[in-house]
Amino acid sequence: MDEQQPVIVPSPQRNEKMWAAFCHGSALLTFLPFWSMMAVPFGNILGPLIIWLVKKQGMPLVDKNGKEALNFQISMSLYWIIGLALISIGIGVLLLWAIAIADFFLTVIATVKTANNEEYRYPLAIRFIRR
Repeated sequence: MDEQQPVIVPSPQRNEKMWAAFCHGSALLTFLPFWSMMAVPFGNILGPLIIWLVKKQGMPLVDKNGKEALNFQISMSLYWIIGLALISIGIGVLLLWAIAIADFFLTVIATVKTANNEEYRYPLAIRFIRR
């Protein structure tokens, strides 16, 4: 008699957790160098937005984390615009560096925590999209 091996399929929860982490991690597209073929203008917003819009139906974890990632990245973009406006008085350059460093490290922290099934709420995020 011929026994068939069972097919191992990733659990929906694991798949959902992966996509939720991608919502956060995709924002790092904006940090790729501009000379790279992979650089994506406004990637910090477009990455989470596309994943959230495509995967939010039937995946509550992706819906929740997508909103959180979008809120943070839209906030960071607004802070970046304010920093650009403040360059003329000298404080803008320091502000832009602080914003870039905070954006990078907080995004990495959110990605890792989400991948480990921990809830993460970004500091400094304006809640444009409500949960």
